[in-house]
Amino acid sequence: MTPVTVLLCDDARFMRTMLRGIVTIGGYEVVGEADNGRDAVDTYLARRPDVVVMDMVMPVMGGLDAVREIIRHDPAARIVMCSAMSQRELVDEALAAGAQAFVNKPFSTVQVLEALRAVAPAQP
Repeated sequence: MTPVTVLLCDDARFMRTMLRGIVTIGGYEVVGEADNGRDAVDTYLARRPDVVVMDMVMPVMGGLDAVREIIRHDPAARIVMCSAMSQRELVDEALAAGAQAFVNKPFSTVQVLEALRAVAPAQP
């Protein structure tokens, strides 16, 4: 059985490192990282991961715009938005943009893995 692939998008290296550890513990395979929204879109299009974990606030292109662009290219994309900004309006905006789940920072391993399981494609 091939592992579910994940793209990690966050402008903070330590956050990507933390997420990489959690994702790996969960049995997922990290196939790319991006530190801004433009690179997130480009990396998504190049690697076509099963799931994207996207920070909301990033340079060059914000996470919400990156989600919209990814969804425009691939309406079936599976995206978990991850942000310290958890006001209801922002969560709703992220979900309206195309994210299927939202994880608040600071997060726990369990919260991230539950969100990944909720959006990841079923394994055969």
